[in-house]
Amino acid sequence: MDSRRLALLCRELADNKKAEDIVVLDVRKLSTVTDYFVIASGTSEPHLRAIVDEITDTLRDDQGLRPRAVDGTLQAAWLVLDYFDVIVHIMRQDLRERYDLEGLWNDAPRLRLPQKNRAAT
Repeated sequence: MDSRRLALLCRELADNKKAEDIVVLDVRKLSTVTDYFVIASGTSEPHLRAIVDEITDTLRDDQGLRPRAVDGTLQAAWLVLDYFDVIVHIMRQDLRERYDLEGLWNDAPRLRLPQKNRAAT
């Protein structure tokens, strides 16, 4: 799976668990460490756990992918999943505002996300 598809899949999986304010940054021209950052917020420790579990379990079970490294803790309210070409940051909103990763990487373009096809009800 290419890195763009993986980043969008991580975004979709976070959205499955109602992660808030999900952003995908394309850092290929700015970093030699990774291609994409996926940044998402959770509202509580159980919410953060649900988001992390959705991403890690689904990628492991459906794609055979495991993170190269996992850093942070639920208690610290910031977890980082390193899938080499995609790094996923899941954090509580107050920490996200404090560390402002989007501001730090403000030169990185945001991926435009495909619109979901929704049937009229």
